[in-house]
Amino acid sequence: MEQLDINGNMSKIFKSEGRGRWRHIQSEPYKKETSSYKNVTRFELIGKRGESPLFHTRYFEIESGGYSTLEVHQHEHVVYVIKGSGSVRIGCRVHVVSVGDLIYISPGDAHQFLNHTEEGAFGFICMVNADRDKPVPVAGGEACAICE
Repeated sequence: MEQLDINGNMSKIFKSEGRGRWRHIQSEPYKKETSSYKNVTRFELIGKRGESPLFHTRYFEIESGGYSTLEVHQHEHVVYVIKGSGSVRIGCRVHVVSVGDLIYISPGDAHQFLNHTEEGAFGFICMVNADRDKPVPVAGGEACAICE
């Protein structure tokens, strides 16, 4: 196996191992607080090891029956689905998404990712601003402000 110094602001390649996994990148807890989500795994791809991009790139995987936190913040997301299918809730609307779909979540829009399928994991690349605010959990009814 090749040696790779993954820390620092230098060019690097993380080789795919397939199935939404990359050599030298380990999974992490989705969040420290665990009651607002279910069956979500997080991988920090670019931006955590000394790189200096204006954005961070992460990979999230949600197992069948799982969901991310319903939350709102002032930074934007660009999400690209690379595995399986699932749903994204934006405000009070729920949209089915699958491999190849591209999603833009604008600042201030409550959102959540869900996997209601029995087809296995729903995985997506998520890019966010490197300099960003902290997400705030939202109660279900509060998310509908976008639709009103």
